[in-house]
Amino acid sequence: MTINNQYRLLLRVSAIVAVVISAKLIVHFLGWEVLSINPLFSGIVAANVFLMGFLLSGVLSDYKESERLPGELSACLENLAQEVSGIRMAKPEADVGPTLILLSQLNRDILGWFYKKHRTTELLEHLNELTPQFAAMEKWTQATLLARLKQEQSNLRRSLVRIHTIRETSFVSAGYLLADIITLLLCVGLILVRIEPFYESLFFVSVISYLMVFLLMLIRDLDNPFGYYERYSGADVSLKPLEDSARRLARIAGVEASARKEGAGQ
Repeated sequence: MTINNQYRLLLRVSAIVAVVISAKLIVHFLGWEVLSINPLFSGIVAANVFLMGFLLSGVLSDYKESERLPGELSACLENLAQEVSGIRMAKPEADVGPTLILLSQLNRDILGWFYKKHRTTELLEHLNELTPQFAAMEKWTQATLLARLKQEQSNLRRSLVRIHTIRETSFVSAGYLLADIITLLLCVGLILVRIEPFYESLFFVSVISYLMVFLLMLIRDLDNPFGYYERYSGADVSLKPLEDSARRLARIAGVEASARKEGAGQ
């Protein structure tokens, strides 16, 4: 989560809490505070905190896994590029340029896919285009190397499907609904409860509502670690490994493309 997105989340929560405080002030001056503090009220707060902890622990497990996935995609793409480049070193006549260009384009498409500029089916079809490229290189290399290339292709497909599943699946939707309802009822209860002196009432209302609302919004944000296409998403994993590999693969593919143009010109 970047600093700007952190402040954006704090401002959104602060705006909601400001509404709660404003409502509390209106209710107090109108004399509508009809509830009183009792052990059942604190029990509801504790139950909601427990539910929030359950949701947070669930989304964190997927988040920790998601932090590794961009790096794994980057490693697979670069491993493929290095293996294919090695074929050219062993067999100078091997035409591996199209494969390297395809890998570079695939890296760029994956970055665009994270921002939903490409559909998952289109990306997987692009990944499948590597299969005929590997088949064409069979005459220049050994079967064991081709097996490694196909294994890396399989790892790429597995990681892409896993990312698609994580970002399109919400963790325990019924749990979110229950947390929303309890948080809303707690905020209403805090507005209607009578606490003396009044300045203590404002303090406890603001702190408890801020904690509940902040946790709820943070959990929803963490639930999708790949929400780069969402306006208010801030807790997204870093795509720097893929951005770095995109530059390296573009450089390798650019060299191959230049070599092919020079050969055609001669």
